[in-house]
Amino acid sequence: MSNMKLISAAVIAAGFALASQAALAYNAGDVFVRGGVAQTDTGSGNGNLNGDSLNVQSARGFTFGAGYLFTDKVGVELNSSEKFEHDLNTSALGDVGSVDRLPVNLLVNYYPMGGLDSRVQPYVGAGLNYTRFSGEPSGVNVDESYGAIGQVGVDLAVTDNIMLNGYASYADVNADINVGGEVDIEPVTIGGGVTYRF
Repeated sequence: MSNMKLISAAVIAAGFALASQAALAYNAGDVFVRGGVAQTDTGSGNGNLNGDSLNVQSARGFTFGAGYLFTDKVGVELNSSEKFEHDLNTSALGDVGSVDRLPVNLLVNYYPMGGLDSRVQPYVGAGLNYTRFSGEPSGVNVDESYGAIGQVGVDLAVTDNIMLNGYASYADVNADINVGGEVDIEPVTIGGGVTYRF
């Protein structure tokens, strides 16, 4: 009788363990929200202003987003951030002020381990980036931009619903400037934060 109780207890414990692991799998119908911080690197030689070479400095800000999985491997994500404030300088004039950049990204993500019981869930995504500029120096207006964006990332499950998230993305951002010239940023953004799945 004692052995039967031990076997029953072992079977129950194994069942709970399997159920817990199964809850870690990404499945169709999952919804998630994300929040974190990102550093965006703009590189150098970011266009020109009145024929003078323009440099847009890197910036950091808070990010957020939400997503939905259509299948265990394919989903959609909409993300954005607070306005990134980029300092501007030219080779001739030096510091010429700053500009705010607000990106909005719509991506289709692929989860290669979707449906598998794993605490580590990597993903890759591609989609459309919309960027709106504001807060330009007096007399300067930067048009909005539409371009492609790609990302790679990973979620690391802490519980069934809470995950640590890290990602890197690349966007094609190119916009005309009204006083003559263009902004060609192509930012590389690296970020991290928390994902909540429900």
